[in-house]
Amino acid sequence: MGYETGEISSTSPHQEEPKLKYERLTNGVTEVLQKDAASCMTVHDKFLALGTHFGKVYLLDIQGNVTQKFEISLVKINQISLDESGDHVGICSEDGKVVALHPQFSKSNNKQFVTGGNKLLLYERNWLNRWKTSVLHEGEGNITNVKWRANLIAWANNLGVKIYDIGSKQRITNVLRDNTSLRPDMYPCSLCWKNNTTLIIGWGSSVKVCICVVKERDPTEIRDLPSRYVEIVSAFETEFFISGLAPLADQLVTLYYVKENSEHMFRTRPRLDIIQPLAEGCEEISSDALTVRNFQENQCRDYRLEHSEGESLFYIISPKDIVVAKERDQDDHIDWLLEKKKYEEALMAAEISFKNIKRHDVQKIGMAYINHLVERGDYDAAARKCQKVLGKNMDLWENEVYRFKTIGQLKAISQYLPRGDLRLRPAIYEMILHEFLKTDYEVCFKLSAFLLLFLTQGFATLIREWPGELYNNMAIVQAVNEHLKKDPTNSMLLTTLAELYTYDQRYDRALEIYLKLRHKDVYQLIHKHNLFSSIKDKIVLLMDFDKEKAVDMLLDNEDKISMDKVVEELKDRPELLHVYLHKLFKRDHHKGQKYHERQISLYAEFDRPNLLPFLRESMHCPLEKALEICQQRHFVEETVFLLSRMGNCRRALQMIMEELADVDKAIEFAKEQDDRELWEDLISYSIDKPPFITGLLNNIGTHVDPILLIHRIKEGMEIPNLRDSLVKILQDYNLQILLREGCKKILVADSLSLLQRMHRTQKRGVRVDGKQMFCLGQNYSSKYQGKSAAILLTRNATKMISLSFLIEENICESCHTPILPSGTAWLPLMCQFLYMNSHPHLKYMEKYRRNQI
Repeated sequence: MGYETGEISSTSPHQEEPKLKYERLTNGVTEVLQKDAASCMTVHDKFLALGTHFGKVYLLDIQGNVTQKFEISLVKINQISLDESGDHVGICSEDGKVVALHPQFSKSNNKQFVTGGNKLLLYERNWLNRWKTSVLHEGEGNITNVKWRANLIAWANNLGVKIYDIGSKQRITNVLRDNTSLRPDMYPCSLCWKNNTTLIIGWGSSVKVCICVVKERDPTEIRDLPSRYVEIVSAFETEFFISGLAPLADQLVTLYYVKENSEHMFRTRPRLDIIQPLAEGCEEISSDALTVRNFQENQCRDYRLEHSEGESLFYIISPKDIVVAKERDQDDHIDWLLEKKKYEEALMAAEISFKNIKRHDVQKIGMAYINHLVERGDYDAAARKCQKVLGKNMDLWENEVYRFKTIGQLKAISQYLPRGDLRLRPAIYEMILHEFLKTDYEVCFKLSAFLLLFLTQGFATLIREWPGELYNNMAIVQAVNEHLKKDPTNSMLLTTLAELYTYDQRYDRALEIYLKLRHKDVYQLIHKHNLFSSIKDKIVLLMDFDKEKAVDMLLDNEDKISMDKVVEELKDRPELLHVYLHKLFKRDHHKGQKYHERQISLYAEFDRPNLLPFLRESMHCPLEKALEICQQRHFVEETVFLLSRMGNCRRALQMIMEELADVDKAIEFAKEQDDRELWEDLISYSIDKPPFITGLLNNIGTHVDPILLIHRIKEGMEIPNLRDSLVKILQDYNLQILLREGCKKILVADSLSLLQRMHRTQKRGVRVDGKQMFCLGQNYSSKYQGKSAAILLTRNATKMISLSFLIEENICESCHTPILPSGTAWLPLMCQFLYMNSHPHLKYMEKYRRNQI
């Protein structure tokens, strides 16, 4: 390889990642620069052309190997120019001249080049194959730099920079020099074409970015004016002196010469910066100070910056060293992150760009990250990263497990071990379980029972989370039993042992332990593995542990444990029996009807608030037995209900009035029974009790005539809130009147509507044929026999449209009132038949009907 990275170094004053990386061009270049010094260089995609102080030109390959050598002059080579093909080279030495070839010089019609001394001369080959010389510019001192791009030539002299359009043969503009106090020979102008229209100028500490714009011509303008003009889109001052410029996308790469200054930490080392040009300034993106050979002896004019347009390569040329700068790739980015110990970011970058990285491996970066976390003592984070980094590599997993065991951190990695389709050897899992059991027990053996329970949860958690297929179940069961011999009351170990028995399908052993511990998972175990046959004699234990869950389970599985069996088991525990029968009754009022008599005493003993609802809803409990129990226990409300249900309402009302002394309840009871005699009894009992009278006045109005009560009130009796009670009675009466009137209006409206509908229905015609008409006439003749009637028949009658009968009697059959005023003539009973053709008597009949009416 032709690059060295070990000797060259760059230092950035910022902590951000550098944008470029640097390598020294070696091989043949090293030997050349040991005997000579570089003065200039130009870059082609295929090779490099290097000029020296001793007047020699070397053609180099990209690796720095010398391919050709030309001894041009005895003095320093000042500038080398190449055309785009790389087949032609223009060289000028330290005689004060610079040179630039036409970019398309290899084509026959573009045999042109310019040289600069005190004049800018254009050389063109004419049709006689002779060189023709033209003066493009003179009179402003020596020309120190010239660059040709497409049809534009840019050059610099002591006063500024000019641009010439070779196509229109016109000079476009003159960009004046800013730093006039600096010597042009010590701080030469740097020119660089970014593209065919954009020129970058660096001179002293000033930078300008110029764009050549085509001018839209106005017919009225003078014809000799240039067709282009230059627009300066960015201009700014820098802190240091510019030795070279190159474009990098929309940014600039600048090579600075730093004057010796005791206040500056980098002194005279050159700096390579990337800056973002702005309209009125610039923004620094990155900055590197380069340690090149003999930098202490170099001046601003000794440095050059060249770049390759095909790729982002930048060559920093100094007399004794050539350094190549290139953009950093993803591998370089990862190198920098690892160097800064930013392992997590490096791992993320490698995962995102795993297809583009060449020198790095994602898993190796991940392992480096895990090692870093272990060294730092962050074992949990290291174990967590194992899950992502180690992936499906079982060998790496086992190595990490043994490493965590060595450092005593098996607990950290245990929760991240593979448990799915990819698994480690069973011995690995057993080793971790034994380690948990051993360390937890030994640490907690001398502690209190509470701390023992708390600290041994790690072992229990693994047993609960790990599938039983990961390890040898019997080996772990045996280990747990060994520890239980020393501590047989350890509830955590007993629970874990029950779970191990469950994994091993020894459910009876597990159920035994759960019942002994009164563990909440006992119900789940019974349901999941259908252990109902094993709990028939353990119902009391289950009920003692959790009544609600036990009863729900028993009721949901009556087909497996019968109701009679449960009642038999609970007969000596009446409080539990009551809970069971109560829930049974709530689910189905009829299923446990044979136990309703027993439930009366159970409710009375353990749950009186639910006794009255039970008596109301049950249709199977004996009322006499219930009444006896309630009277023995002086349950007034329940006794009142039973008396009313048995038909003894007067006795029930008497108990409410005498024992409860609650007029509201008495009134409510009277309303429910809706018995006039009860209201009489209530009024008689309340007539000498003013508070009771107030209650009756407030509630009696809608059930009994209040006058009955008011007449019986003794004169002069003081009744609280009498005025309000009377007002309420009147309001209730008015409300009743309004309701009655409203109902009457609705009834009348509905009756009228129904009558009108009946009338319309009866007026509707019926279609009959001839035979039906004959029968109809006979029927009506017989129906109205003895009454004046007439039937009008028409010949060949085939269709009847309407039929109407008017009876001689002038009485409505519906309301029994006269239809017409007395003395009005009647149209006899008439049948009208209409058929397809017009009937000759229709007009006469209609006229007769109108006259009669």
